[in-house]
Amino acid sequence: MKTAISIPDEVFEEAERAAKRLGVSRSELYATAVRDYVERHREENITEKLNQVYDDIDSSLSPELERMQSTSLAKEDW
Repeated sequence: MKTAISIPDEVFEEAERAAKRLGVSRSELYATAVRDYVERHREENITEKLNQVYDDIDSSLSPELERMQSTSLAKEDW
């Protein structure tokens, strides 16, 4: 799909140099950059959603499990 965007001159010039250096077209460079940006933010949304789900759940250990865990760990001097 074709689209038109406005970007600062300095960003355009850097992108032109990057495309030339990488041996890709301008369109391929922009498509890759947008894809990477969207994917990175998609992962952030997943983390945010998981945090919201687990905010309502008590994740503390039961007293028995906590006792078992503390007795199974090696004692260390701090």
